[in-house]
Amino acid sequence: MVRKGMSKLPVSVKKEEALEIFEILAEVNNKIGRLEEKFNHFIVNHALIQILLLSESVESTKIEGTQVTFTDMVEEQNNKNPRWEITEVNNYREALQTGTELIKNGYPVTSRLIKDLHGILMQGGRGSTQSSGEYRKIQNFIGPTNKIEDATYIPISAEKIEEYMQNLEYFINKHPYNESLPIDHLSTEDYIFDENTNPIIKTAIIHAQFESIHPFLDGNGRLGRILIVLSLMQSKIISQPIFFVSEELEEERPLYYDMLNGVRGENPQWGDWILFFLKACDRMANRINSKLEKADKLAKEGLTKCKLESEKMVWLYTFSNPFTTAKEASEQLDISINTARNALNTLADKKLLFADKEAKRNKKYRNYDLMRILRE
Repeated sequence: MVRKGMSKLPVSVKKEEALEIFEILAEVNNKIGRLEEKFNHFIVNHALIQILLLSESVESTKIEGTQVTFTDMVEEQNNKNPRWEITEVNNYREALQTGTELIKNGYPVTSRLIKDLHGILMQGGRGSTQSSGEYRKIQNFIGPTNKIEDATYIPISAEKIEEYMQNLEYFINKHPYNESLPIDHLSTEDYIFDENTNPIIKTAIIHAQFESIHPFLDGNGRLGRILIVLSLMQSKIISQPIFFVSEELEEERPLYYDMLNGVRGENPQWGDWILFFLKACDRMANRINSKLEKADKLAKEGLTKCKLESEKMVWLYTFSNPFTTAKEASEQLDISINTARNALNTLADKKLLFADKEAKRNKKYRNYDLMRILRE
């Protein structure tokens, strides 16, 4: 059955669904809060932000069918002539970094910000770049073929996009004159999640609604997942981009798409979607917490084997760039290339890094122990 369009925000769920949502929400809130608190005490926290951003960029673009792995990206991210898959992941990371920096500097999530990030996302990738940064002017659809008669979902028409995006923007930031969003389309017997609801539930709703509006010709999925991070940061659930959900969503991609489709049409199942999103957040909080703890332990154990200050600096640098060269380490740490090379060779001798003994030029030094942790 093809679904068409969607209702405006706010949304409502059955009261028994709301009880289940709030029960899971308490645990998720607690886990993300503990994650943020512990992260601030890790010695490699700033270095790991870069790695987490890269991992999220890989997982989110993978949902859209990009066949590139995290290891591929670490290996190839500095290539001067990258293949289009690498370009897409790099674009995602740039859009994500730009968005998080703007949020940290006090900019709210608005239509203008969304369009600007879309422009970054679409530069030089596989999709249509003619309308990058601009809402679509034609009808689009989601389905297994390029025929609209096979569509599983047909979004709102192009002339309604501004109206629906304004509604979404008011839901995110509240009405500029503090007016409440209309709820006359909702049942008074249900529990209503309005613009004042818990930020994690609100984030789930924002993501699904943006995906349903589908305002761009291409890139909606990736941009919608960037909005998850920006929403959590704007609402102060996290202060740094350290919590992402794309890895869990990618592992259950068919279910993810099915749950999203369920909030569309005349009988939206918002309870199912919110529960699915919260459970994904719960699993992801466990996963990220484990990765960060192991990475921090690895960093501390490595430091005990380092004698010189330059060795310590270079060792910790590999937590932001696990496959590095002497030239890269030299430039990033502002030390001489000989100092960087000596430190890297010493770390390799101590089995903290792996260096290809056959390479004569641009030798790479790889922190495989960190990569194993990040791939778990």
